[in-house]
Formats: sequence, structure tokens, C-alpha cells
Amino acid sequence: MGGDHAPGANVQGALWAHSELGVNLTLVGDEHLIRRELGKNGNRDDSIQIHHCSQMVAMDELPLKVLRQRKDVSIMVAFDLARRGDVDAVVSAGNSGATVGAAVLNLGRLKGVERPALAGIFPGAKGNVVLIDVGANVDTKPRQLFEFGIMGDIFTRSLLNIDNPKVGILNIGQEGGKGNEQVRIAHELFKKGPFHFVGNVEGRDIFSGDVQVIVSDGFVGNVALKLSEGMAETIGVMFEREMSKSWVSKLGFWLSGRAFKDFKRNLDYAEHGGAILLGVKGVGIICHGDSSPKAIKNAIRVTIDFVNNHVKERLEEGLAAFHTKGNER
Repeated sequence: MGGDHAPGANVQGALWAHSELGVNLTLVGDEHLIRRELGKNGNRDDSIQIHHCSQMVAMDELPLKVLRQRKDVSIMVAFDLARRGDVDAVVSAGNSGATVGAAVLNLGRLKGVERPALAGIFPGAKGNVVLIDVGANVDTKPRQLFEFGIMGDIFTRSLLNIDNPKVGILNIGQEGGKGNEQVRIAHELFKKGPFHFVGNVEGRDIFSGDVQVIVSDGFVGNVALKLSEGMAETIGVMFEREMSKSWVSKLGFWLSGRAFKDFKRNLDYAEHGGAILLGVKGVGIICHGDSSPKAIKNAIRVTIDFVNNHVKERLEEGLAAFHTKGNER
């Protein structure tokens, strides 16, 4: 029920995922509206389950207030299904704060994690880049940033199959003394971390691919995420405009059409699904509020990879091993 185009885009994306990926799905929300959307898309069988809920969290509501006051909120019910083992994961395009809150309240945090974080995957020139956090936490302590680094390292090894990824802190300069107090303290913690720390990195490094894991607080990370999405859309529009100015440009555009389509696809957030919630005892994916059916389908695809690669279990094992070595607070 969450997102700017719900429930239509969510249901259609779920149907595509069911058809193309063969995944079993449970749609949580208003059963009448869901069945109406299923009918619009020609689905007449009972292969997709529906779990009816009478309430939801709107995008402009205070998440925790709603979660505490309403008993039948769809995102809470969805994560309760995960807690009970009825589903393996939850995908939502709704209120991010409500999704994180519902995950923590129902599933709990992994041992050694103060704050769960959202990991976004960016297309880099030399390979994918993980940016963590991209919106779960606005105010973050140095120790929490350090935990993001540990989780980002384990996640990148497990899901992206990158051995010994380079880890950096997003900052306004590469020098260790740059940035605000929390980042400077975090820099000292990172130097003692169980990962390949390369120091501070700048915003321009996000897309280079030279550093595979970049850590930031959720405020800065979300700004970077939204900026990249806007930049990708603008580049596409400007390129098409320039290519239409003359017959020579049009010919060049026609000859390079396939390459341009591949370029746009790499920059399209809908191709990369949603951000993955790390640090809870379960699997949650948070999609863009403006998600299209394609974005929902790809978010479900990423979720399947996350579950099949046992990333949550590897996070739990990695965090436990780190703290067993005497690295408690």
C-alpha cells in the first residue's frame, strides 16, 4: 500500500516478479484494492496470496506515532509475517521511517548493532559501489558509522562477491582531520576496523568504483542518492536533446542507440531495486517512493539474491566474530 503509485505499481511489479522470477508472494494491504489491481492485470488464479489489512502509514505521517496507535498497519503486519517465518523478506515502497521502525519493532536488531542502516548500490565506472547509510538515520554517532562500515564490508563480500573491498568515509576532503566531529572520531575508529579502510573519500568518488564501500550518515547519504537520481535523469534528457539538433547528431544517435540504452539502464535506479536494510534479524528492502512496476520487480529480484546468499546470516556471524575478539564498546 506504500508509495506514490500504490497499489497499482506494487501489484503489477509483484506480478512481473512472480512470472519472471518464480517467487511466491504475499501482498499485504487492502484486499479489495489489491484484487481490483490483480484483475486489471489479468491475474485470476490464487498463486499470489493476499493478507488483508485495514490500515496503512501515509508518506506524510509520523511513523512511530502511527505504529504505536494503529493495530492493523500493513507494514507492521508484513514484518510480523517475517517474524513468524511465514515470509522470508519484506519489500516496501512506503514511508521509510515506518518501514525501518516496523522492522526493528518486529524483528529486533542484530547483536552489536545500535542502528540499522540502508545500503544503496550505485553503478561505478569500475564496478558497483555500496553507499551506507542512504536514509535510515539522520543523526549518527561515530560508533554507529563504524558499525555501518562493518556491515557494508560483509554485505559487499556476500552479495556482490567482492573480496577485501575498500572502505571509505564520505567527507568534504581526503585528509583525516576534515569534516565534523563525528566523522573525525569515526575516522580513528575505522583505522582499527576489521576491513580494508582507505580513509576519507569525496562525493566525486561515489561513481568512480575505486572504493567499493562508502560510509555516511543517512542525511548525507540520502542527499547523495537523490542527487544521483536527478543527475541520471538530466543527463539522459540533455543527451537526447543534443542528439536531435542536426542530422549528423541524429545519425550518431542512431548508430550508438544500443550503447545509449545500456548507459541509461545502468544509471536508472529502477534497475537496481531498492535499498537494503542491514542490521535487523530479517530481510527488508525499501524502494523509492516513486517506484515503477519495474523498480518493484527488481527490488524483489535483489531480495531473492539477498536471501539466497544468506547475507543476513553472514552479517550476524561477522558481527559476532568481531565482538568476540574483544571489540565490545
